[in-house]
Order: sequence, then structure tokens, then C-alpha cells
Amino acid sequence: MSFKFNLFYDVAVAGGGIAGVAAALAAARRGAKTVLLENQVFLGGLATSGLIYIYLPLCDGKGKQVSFGITDELLRLAPEYGPFDLPEQWGGPEGGFTGGKSTRLECRFSPAGYILTLDKLLKEAGVDVFLETRICAVETASDGTVTALETENLAGRGKITAKRFVDATGDAAVVRYAGGAVETGLNYLTPWVLQHCKNAGSFVFDENIEMKAFNRSENAEPYRYNTDDPRGMTGFIRDSWELLRKYYDEAYASGISRKDLYPLHLPAMAQTRMTARICGKETLTNGSDKMTFESSVGLYGDWRIADKVWEVPYGILLPETVRGTLAAGRCISTDGDAWDAFRVIPSAALTGEISGVAAVLSIKEKQDPADLSLDLLREELRKLNYQFHYSELV
Repeated sequence: MSFKFNLFYDVAVAGGGIAGVAAALAAARRGAKTVLLENQVFLGGLATSGLIYIYLPLCDGKGKQVSFGITDELLRLAPEYGPFDLPEQWGGPEGGFTGGKSTRLECRFSPAGYILTLDKLLKEAGVDVFLETRICAVETASDGTVTALETENLAGRGKITAKRFVDATGDAAVVRYAGGAVETGLNYLTPWVLQHCKNAGSFVFDENIEMKAFNRSENAEPYRYNTDDPRGMTGFIRDSWELLRKYYDEAYASGISRKDLYPLHLPAMAQTRMTARICGKETLTNGSDKMTFESSVGLYGDWRIADKVWEVPYGILLPETVRGTLAAGRCISTDGDAWDAFRVIPSAALTGEISGVAAVLSIKEKQDPADLSLDLLREELRKLNYQFHYSELV
């Protein structure tokens, strides 16, 4: 096959969500020639295109911050182009508008405004960004090392060759295309919609604009679709639209005026959280919180429950058989309760930065990421105030 272009990089990051942005920033800031590939027009993934506009906590719920580095940077910059502020106790202004009552280290943000911030950071770091560019195939060497990504956009079919790759696609696309093992998960019909609502009362932007999260219930039934069905994702998206139509039709039938309630913006991507993840050299699962791992390279505070902190073993970023590649974000090797805990913005940023740092170090050491010295990786992460064991917080 002939290619319109064949570009060479040190690090290629697949996926422009929060995990991919963090990985690309971490690599580029360490001098690596870095490219970020995103198949949509927007950066930020579910955080922006999916309208999930809450940067969940970086603390343990007891007043201690547990995640730092780019994870902290991206949170503190999130309100840059929007009406929200951080809580006062975490550096926000006195009496600032947080959009909620939480006292944890978290914030809300304007999805559209956050895209502008993320793009600015990538530009300042010198990252090459390819938007509206889809990964079509993955080339590998005989030992399973990923060597190139075949991509396509309006310019035609091209090739991105790199020394290391980060799979931040959200559904483990790079690892899957390279023949690596993946697992699929359950999802729910829980669309988030920006809407005009007279006397807005839930996730408020102002008195008449809110982010409405639908079907958020502990009793909600999981949505089961066949990931091998070419119409499966389309069915999920259209069923979400059907749910929204029902909501607005019932509201209007009850006498609510269309002038007082109507959608302003729908999600621009499928709001699946647990589509597919890698089978890693290590896996976090039920009961892994507060466990100590010799290979831990970071800490993550659970967004759901106060004082529930997870150590992040390095092996959850490493595919079992695919070499030259790390995973970041929703497709890392987690299962059960751990997958639910790690499918959100803070853990995406955290694992993205770790993967980006590890990718660069492995190039310098001329080693596969799986063979990288943990002491060397931790030494670099310590410079960013990373902590590695739950006992360090006690």
C-alpha cells in the first residue's frame, strides 16, 4: 500500500482525551518529538465532547491531596475559560462560584472553554496534533513491538512511525489492532446534555443553564451491546437520543413550555465509559484499594468514596504481549470496582502522565517500557511530588 505521508516521531499518542493530552505533554516536555492523534475535531474526549464537565477529586476526602503533576495542573487550569472556581480551601477565591457544595479538590468547567485550554498547552509544549485522523491499522515487528500506526484523514492514508506508543483511545484500539488481548465491559444509558431550563437546579451554569445528567440511578440497568456488531455503537447512541426525546416529550405534555426547557447541546461522542480495556501484566480489581503494590508508581483518590485511595501498579499500563506500547485512561488494565473507579478524568490524567514519562525514559534507556527500571521511573515522578504508597499519607 502506498502512503500519502510517513512521519517519524519519538512518541506517538493515540487518543486526544485527557489521558492522551497528559501523555503527550509529559513526553514533549521531556524533549521527545511527540504527536497526538485524535479522530474527532475536539480535544478532551468525554470531558469535553461527552459533556462530562466535572474534574473529579484529587484528594482522599479527608483533606489530603494524593495526585499531583499534570493531573493537578489540568484541574487548576480547567476553569480558565468558564464561570467556575476551585473551592476556596484548595486555592479558589473567597466566595467563588464552584457550581456545587463539594469541599474536595475538584472543579467544574466549561467543556468548550476547556478545549481551548488543552490546545494551548499542547501548542506550548510543541506537540504535533492531528485532529479528525483515524487509526486504521497497526504495524508490529515479529516480537510484538508496535512500529507504526496507519492513519487516515482528508489528506489520505498515511503512516505514523514512532519509537514508543501510548494507547489512550478509551477502547484499547492500538492494542487490539496489534493483536493484544482486551476485555469488554458494561455501559449505561446516562447521557449528559447541556440544556436551557428555567430555574435550573442541578448542575448549574447560571439560573437558566444547566448540565442535565439523565438516568443516573443505582438501579439503572446496564446496557448490553455486542462490541463485534458494526451497528452496536450506533444503537447505543440512538437509544440515548430516544431517552432524551421521551424526557422532553413528557415535559411538554405536562405543560412545560418549550421556551422554558430545551436542549442546547448533545454529546458529540458516545458516552460509553467501559468499552474495552487491555489485559495487562497486572490488573486492579475489586478490593484492590488500599492494597500495597511493590510496583506502584502513583496514588489515586476514589471519586466516589472518601478515604478510599488506590495505589497504581505500573503493570496495569503494560499490555501482556504487545511491546513498545503503554496504555492510559479508561483502557488500562482494571476490572470490576476498579474499572468503575478509574474511568474518570483524574485517573486518565494520572495514568497519561505516567505513560508519557515512562515512554521517554524507555527510549533513553533503550529498553522496552515493560523492562524499565521502576526506581528510575519513580525518581522522575518524585520530582512532580508523586507519592507511591498509601502508607505515605498516614
